[in-house]
Amino acid sequence: MVEIIFLMLVLKLPILYLVGVVWWAVRAEPPPPEPAALVPAPDRAPPRPKPDAQPRRPQRGGPHGNGRAERRPGTIRTG
Repeated sequence: MVEIIFLMLVLKLPILYLVGVVWWAVRAEPPPPEPAALVPAPDRAPPRPKPDAQPRRPQRGGPHGNGRAERRPGTIRTG
């Protein structure tokens, strides 16, 4: 019987804490809104890419290759 009374008294503490936190959150006033930040305009236009620059092709040959595709003689090429 003593255990039930003890648990009833002890387990009310978290419930009272929860009620207090919710009450405090409801009564709290929101902070005033901050003014919008102005983004500065860029001073000059971004540089243009060179017209003769073409994207590079990926190198083939695996991690130990010399960069060119090698084909073994006598192999059948599929695909």
